[in-house]
Amino acid sequence: MTVVTPELLRRYDVPGPRYTSYPTADRFVEAFGDSDYILALKQRKVAAAAKQPMSLYVHIPFCESLCYYCACNKIVTKHHERAATYMRYLEREVDLHLQHCGRGQVVSQFHVGGGTPTFLSDDELRELWQMLRERFAFDPAGEYSIEVDPRTVTRERLAVLKEVGFNRLSFGVQDFDPDVQKAVHREQPAEQVFDLVAAARELGFQSINVDLIYGLPKQNAQSFARTLQQVAQLRPDRIALYAYAHLPERFKAQRRILQQDLPPAPDKVNMLSAAIASFIDAGYVYVGMDHFALPEDALAVAKRQGRLHRNFQGYSTQPDCDLIALGVSAIGRVGATYSQNAKTLEEYYDLLDQGRLPVVRGLALTRDDLIRRAVIMTIMCQGEVLFESINNAWLIDFPQYFAAEIAALESQQEEGLVEIQDDCIKVTEKGWFFVRGVALVFDRYLQADRNRARFSRII
Repeated sequence: MTVVTPELLRRYDVPGPRYTSYPTADRFVEAFGDSDYILALKQRKVAAAAKQPMSLYVHIPFCESLCYYCACNKIVTKHHERAATYMRYLEREVDLHLQHCGRGQVVSQFHVGGGTPTFLSDDELRELWQMLRERFAFDPAGEYSIEVDPRTVTRERLAVLKEVGFNRLSFGVQDFDPDVQKAVHREQPAEQVFDLVAAARELGFQSINVDLIYGLPKQNAQSFARTLQQVAQLRPDRIALYAYAHLPERFKAQRRILQQDLPPAPDKVNMLSAAIASFIDAGYVYVGMDHFALPEDALAVAKRQGRLHRNFQGYSTQPDCDLIALGVSAIGRVGATYSQNAKTLEEYYDLLDQGRLPVVRGLALTRDDLIRRAVIMTIMCQGEVLFESINNAWLIDFPQYFAAEIAALESQQEEGLVEIQDDCIKVTEKGWFFVRGVALVFDRYLQADRNRARFSRII
């Protein structure tokens, strides 16, 4: 087994994008608006892509309470009646889309995120599915997932999620330690999570994911080791392990976290190293970035077979496809464009009241963007770039086009992270743990300005 030492982790702990898209969302411009997005939808309708399945994402921004670490777009409220208004506007947004791309589009992926999606009542979740099923054709073999706050669900609620059509769950755990939970204002007993996961298995969900965060306040090596042991006992199908990025100047909620309560950088790196070792020892496959999966899980199988894909929700087994994003702040992709909706409810509602799609920024990709996206996503998903395949697809000479990037990778080759050959670039087994650092070498925008402060550290 490849040993990923704390020393190596420290050396490559630099800020960088997560590459759920390329170019990254910080490159979106306000010059791209709803008219540009409509053009992309119309082009999809008449193009060959119209025959390909699409993905849907719905953002539910509401939360009953504030988690101090959270950097998501959210609205903290106890007023559940606000969800009913939001649902009406979601339906308007869907119908505006259909005017331009047509009804009956096949959907192979559907993800509901937040905020707290389970803020919606059972009836509202049924309403959401019914509304979408009337307008789209859901593939029986598709992946349909929802993010779940364990504090907001019971076994009965999980049964409703299964009944309406979800086949995958993602539980937000973050840490099992009571002191850490109190420090981030998210208290949920471990027993509650264990009971819910057991119930989800009995109900027949295809895959259960658990989200963890290292680097939280009050965390230390001993407490996190206990959490890792509990996760191994819980044995979810997938684990997502994220680094906490403390950016109180950007995210107001994080100002409630005391700097002195955060673990120092060396401890944070040691926690990551311990987590990697713990999950691998427990039989998990390191899929890439922050993701681990059991060997029999579809994600691990896709990794073995070279069929991994990546989108705004992270790694996926589903082929790369257009993504229609619905709701406040949601980010979508159609054709060679990215788009983002208004970030406040007020603006989101106002644009829909005007009969306009709520797109306020985005990007139309250049040919160079598309070439680099192909390379970066191939690195992130397959860990190998064959020059011939890129040459044939884009009519370029890879070694010539990317001469500067190949030269920049030589230091990583010396570290044993990549192998540069005459016909390809391969990420090594050790390099998989730093694949984000390999990919960013091909990011023209990042290399041009070297302004990495806007991103979380890759470790």
